[in-house]
Amino acid sequence: MKIAIDRIFKTLTRLTIGGKHMKNNLSIFNNLRPLTVGFDDMFDHFEHMMDDSFFRGSVANFPPYNIVKTGENTYDVELALAGFNKKDIEVEYKENLLTVKSKKQEETKDEDGNIIHRGISKRMFSKSFTIANDVEVKGAELKDGLLKISMERIIPEHKKAKLIDIK
Repeated sequence: MKIAIDRIFKTLTRLTIGGKHMKNNLSIFNNLRPLTVGFDDMFDHFEHMMDDSFFRGSVANFPPYNIVKTGENTYDVELALAGFNKKDIEVEYKENLLTVKSKKQEETKDEDGNIIHRGISKRMFSKSFTIANDVEVKGAELKDGLLKISMERIIPEHKKAKLIDIK
């Protein structure tokens, strides 16, 4: 499956030249569909990603993040959230969508008049990641301005490799 996904991403990369989307993406997916079984949701997701509105939409680059493979079946999503604490952010996992967003902040007033310039602000943000059906979110930890969300791919027994007896 990893090889098939790598090939799809290489194909998608070829479709995007200089940041401009080419229009023949649908034919690529239609050519790949007969070669796979059970990947309909994935192809639908890629078709949505290649839709013009996906590329025209404002892709927020805040907060910066990493997706790290930490083991054979474990992953971490790391978001740089300097200045935020646990009560400032919300992590939600619903219908294969992992969303990290800031909570509404009340404006803090400088009653003592000690602040000469306020240049550090806590931006409102929302960042979502699509998570595969067989990946389970294990937990989240905020430490030193880095939010780490740990996930594990759970492989059901019926999907594990096995030898088939020949009769």
